Amino acid sequence: MARYIFITGGVVSSLGKGLMAASLAALLQARGYKVRIRKFDPYLNVDPGTMSPYQHGEVYVTDDGAETDLDLGHYERFTGVSARQSDNITSGRVYRDIIAKERRGDYLGATVQVIPHVTDAIKEFALADQDGHDFILCEIGGTVGDIESLPFMEAIRQLRYDLEPLQTLSVHVTLVPYIAAAGELKTKPTQHSVRELASLGIKPDVLLCRAEHPIPDGERTKIANFCNVRKEAVIPALDASSIYSVPLQYHEAGLDGEVLRGFGITDAKDPDLSRWNDVVDRRENPEGEVTIGVVGKYVGLQDAYKSLNEALVHGGMANRVKVNIRWIDAEIFTGDEEEIIAALEPLHGILVPGGFGERGSEGKISSVRFARERNVPFFGICLGMQMACVEAARAAGVERASSTEFGDTAEPVVGIITEWMSEEGIQERQEGGDMGGTMRLGAYDAKLSENSHVAQIYGGALEISERHRHRYEVNAAYIDRLQAQGLVFSGMSPDGLLPEIVERPDHPWFVGVQFHPELKSRPFDPHPLFAGFVAAAVEQSRLV
Repeated sequence: MARYIFITGGVVSSLGKGLMAASLAALLQARGYKVRIRKFDPYLNVDPGTMSPYQHGEVYVTDDGAETDLDLGHYERFTGVSARQSDNITSGRVYRDIIAKERRGDYLGATVQVIPHVTDAIKEFALADQDGHDFILCEIGGTVGDIESLPFMEAIRQLRYDLEPLQTLSVHVTLVPYIAAAGELKTKPTQHSVRELASLGIKPDVLLCRAEHPIPDGERTKIANFCNVRKEAVIPALDASSIYSVPLQYHEAGLDGEVLRGFGITDAKDPDLSRWNDVVDRRENPEGEVTIGVVGKYVGLQDAYKSLNEALVHGGMANRVKVNIRWIDAEIFTGDEEEIIAALEPLHGILVPGGFGERGSEGKISSVRFARERNVPFFGICLGMQMACVEAARAAGVERASSTEFGDTAEPVVGIITEWMSEEGIQERQEGGDMGGTMRLGAYDAKLSENSHVAQIYGGALEISERHRHRYEVNAAYIDRLQAQGLVFSGMSPDGLLPEIVERPDHPWFVGVQFHPELKSRPFDPHPLFAGFVAAAVEQSRLV
């Protein structure tokens, strides 16, 4: 029988509900429990796939091809449990499915309403695919009081009565602000937030109170009295030195113990936190440092590259060094060679990440050229790999080499993919069709060339599986010309039609991949490509 933990937030957004859910799941997992985490997003988009990174941050892609909220990246990184399509739902997806049923006549003439039809659909999602898990954590997006989240709040209110006693628990994340002028913490915002939640019929069992300053016992008692919870259930959540110290910090504050007590579990074994102690030790006690430049187009919002940022940190942990990330806007490169040298010369490694559209593409190509000519470790991901191929084509004399993503071109080194093979069979996309959910999404296999650099990076493996999210592919018709220029295609799709990995054997470390390896990196299991890239940057730092 799975137990459910419903996680809500109040007062303001960005309090860290996703990180809290991931940390709590990691602590329960450390006690030997099997966990799963789900995200309820109230917005009307079917998924975040068509949303700007500046609006929503990165889109996290699962093995089964779901485009999801970035919080699912936290869930995977902290638990190692691969998320799937059934772990993220939006209001848009709920309403789309309900309206489709209504049009088919599935409701047999009934009036379709928020209650029961929308709330029942949300409850069905929450209860699906339990798979023998001990705990299923459900994070509700937004804050209490948002009009768009009301159906989700009503659904979890009903679930608390539908399920057995001691089978559900409510955790509310709230803010205890410090007013500098008064020199004190204020508990009133938390009181109002809990009162708002109670007005919706949900009584929180545990309060996680975000604060910049320690919460004195007197203030915890005050919150407990006014919010009708035990004092021990008022858990202080102070700012942490890094996100990877949060599980240890929350355990020290008693979060996991109080949650288990709320379920009536008093005989749980102590958590084994050894791997988290090792992660924190590697993060906080590096033996050196390197500087990696990320040349992208969304660098104004780091959440747009959240998984990439964390994967670089993991690569640093694997090499026991601190990775200083320098975010570089690709649009600043206007072709001035001195400008390019000034920005890139201090770096120990250059990474060109994924992205969409022409803006900043020439700056990315200039970065590839700099890395190739100066023997600086280079890592290209998705669009970054494509720009590496365009740069190689131009170096080979194909001056007008470009991508059809940027408009009509006489030399389409990169072109739109209209047909590809998946486990479900042939997938097709028509140019000019819907944009949402029509890319090559999810995990696909690739075959690596024997004795290639990437085969060594993957520990000798000749077959790998990685997650994709892209609409354009390197044109196989150009492979021979690109290989003549020194760019080796060392990874291909199993049918040999789609390029997956390129590398330069005459370069210290030059790898481009069509997939997104950052999505599978974990703090306790860094992705080998990031570990290898940072290792190459460490070597580069010794040469500078």
